[in-house]
Amino acid sequence: MNVFNELRTPALLQTLQLITQPTQFLENCAAKYGDTFTVRVMGLKSPPVVFFSHPQAISDCFAVPAQKLDFQKATHVFKPLFGENSIVLKEMRSHQRQRQLLLPAFHGDRIKYFGQSICQITERVIKDWTLDTAVSIHNLMSDITLEIILEVVFGVSPGVRYQQLKTQLSSLLEDVTKPWYSSLFFFPILQQDFGAWSPWGSFLRRRQQIDKLIYAEIHERRWQNDAGTDILSLLMSARDENGQQMTDQELRDQLVSLLLLGYETTAGVLAWLFHLIHSHPEVENQLIQELNTLDQTTNPEAITQLPYLTAVCQETLRIYPIALICTPRMVKDVVEIMGNKFTSGTILVPCIYLAHRRVETYPEADQFRPERFLNQKFSPHEYLPFGGGYRGCIGAVFSMYEMKLVLATILSRFQLTLADHLPVHPVRRGITIVPRGGVQMVVTQTKIKK
Repeated sequence: MNVFNELRTPALLQTLQLITQPTQFLENCAAKYGDTFTVRVMGLKSPPVVFFSHPQAISDCFAVPAQKLDFQKATHVFKPLFGENSIVLKEMRSHQRQRQLLLPAFHGDRIKYFGQSICQITERVIKDWTLDTAVSIHNLMSDITLEIILEVVFGVSPGVRYQQLKTQLSSLLEDVTKPWYSSLFFFPILQQDFGAWSPWGSFLRRRQQIDKLIYAEIHERRWQNDAGTDILSLLMSARDENGQQMTDQELRDQLVSLLLLGYETTAGVLAWLFHLIHSHPEVENQLIQELNTLDQTTNPEAITQLPYLTAVCQETLRIYPIALICTPRMVKDVVEIMGNKFTSGTILVPCIYLAHRRVETYPEADQFRPERFLNQKFSPHEYLPFGGGYRGCIGAVFSMYEMKLVLATILSRFQLTLADHLPVHPVRRGITIVPRGGVQMVVTQTKIKK
């Protein structure tokens, strides 16, 4: 087995650095070793984990046949959260089946039905804003994205169960995004249930309470023979090639996976959007001018087709992608990446964060320049904010659609300014990175609807 540019620091230290300071750790490794380097960050056994950022290497990773890879072993840390039926953990035929069942609910034409709901939820959350209102953008975006998931994905209407789910989920999600808490999932030795007072015991009981609420919703919808337009309803009505529908446990695991993959990630990118837009007056002015060309009663589809709005979102996702890496994949058989062979046990990791910062692909890569995406089209191996290949994020189109509508809804109704112009540094929350401090802003003008 070829081991490339392997770090010599202890595996435990590498793991802690990746958990607590992921962007700095990745940047330091790339600066020292280049496009390919090997770390050991998967616990005590510490298999070699090879990071790639060269477009050709990423293309080769995506092209490796599924039968030569083991995705379950490489992503086992997510099992307690997502559940064993999650599409993230499934392989080969099981993964293909789950994907076929899920894809119709996230088809580009289908998500258009959710546009009005996304705008209405955003308006509801910001309805009490007045002049000089102080806002923590990250907290606000977390509230909005959670309510969108509950109403649009889970299909839960505001009420007792809605409030219970919102309270339980927001509490758990707040904890699992903290580095110290997420360490529980990286180190199996810490997964000991000593009662509700122990960290793992507390997690198990909170998960049980959330599952009880989710299963109650599923059972109620089955009994009602519900035919709604929310994503849960679509998943319940989906059938595979053999005419089989998802079991209750499969539905639960997919819902929780969509929640965990789409909540903090989308909220984090939205927080970066507000920070970057308002840190660059020329970008803000051009974006507002474009939004002003629309009638406020315009269908959400017109908003999501705006070219500069799209470019602003794309550039933000380049600098701060949804996740830092694509789904890790463990080699079962010999595979070849850019002419180099990797043997059984090696974990391959296409690194989104570093691929997006290669100066060969993106001149002045550390600069926020939305016009990049107006003037050039990048390959799916150069620009991959939602991953790629047959393991790409199934909710990518929905996430981009949601970001555009939330951002446009707020900017069309309020003028905001940053509370200060101090540098903002990225900090890890769960699988994503968010602005430290939450992006504090102030409402400086309210805009009357036409």
